[in-house]
Amino acid sequence: MNDILDQIMAAKRAEVAAAQKRVPLAAVRADAESRVLTRDFEGALRAKISQGQAAVIAEIKKASPSKGLLRADFIAADIAQSYAEGAAGVSAACLSVLTDQAFFQGSIDYLKQARASCQLPVLRKDFLLDPYQVYEARAMGADAILLIAACLDDAQLADFEAIARSLDMAVLLEVHDRPELERALACCKTPLVGINNRNLRSFEVSLSTTLDMLADMPPERLPVTESGILTPQDVKTLRDAGVQAFLVGEAFMRAADPGLALARLFA
Repeated sequence: MNDILDQIMAAKRAEVAAAQKRVPLAAVRADAESRVLTRDFEGALRAKISQGQAAVIAEIKKASPSKGLLRADFIAADIAQSYAEGAAGVSAACLSVLTDQAFFQGSIDYLKQARASCQLPVLRKDFLLDPYQVYEARAMGADAILLIAACLDDAQLADFEAIARSLDMAVLLEVHDRPELERALACCKTPLVGINNRNLRSFEVSLSTTLDMLADMPPERLPVTESGILTPQDVKTLRDAGVQAFLVGEAFMRAADPGLALARLFA
């Protein structure tokens, strides 16, 4: 892992340890298991695709380690509503909300506020390395979680996915290269496979990361391309290659109206 990812994971371990002292695992698990009526994350993506539209997971992200503050006027509920409404018949299928505070200025409250403000399914985007965080995700209201192959070993991938499924949550499995893809496909059953176009070490972005891995994607899996989708031509290139699901964040966060920006990108 690169230095920044190592730093994030070290901070996350300390964060989880502190959280477990405040609220024990048994209590968080009981809270998670008491919650019902998750929203169908995968179904929302496939519904958009069946309508001939791109299935967009629109991200709510205040800042990033590489870009700093992305949006000073940050009201998670308003951003979620903007994505849900879209424009000219084009809108988000799902939301992705950053909950990491130390590196992305995220918050659990942002996820709660975003989900309460609209009917879209919501993914908790964070760096999960402990089962506690999976239960915590459902307890806060998440309908799906992100599992990053670069951060987890084979046993953890399988275990975390099983916990998520037991809580009726979807899993978006994120990979950055072919070895990660091969390993993740062997460990996990989730249909949703995110291909992150950002290199973990150089931070350079190339859409060819997604394009090159499509041939290795089994037909029962739904590829979700992540990072570097900035122009309508980027969208066209990927859709022409067979990619129909997208996770996009930074391209919208600087726009006055994120939902309008989404509609223009995916018109």
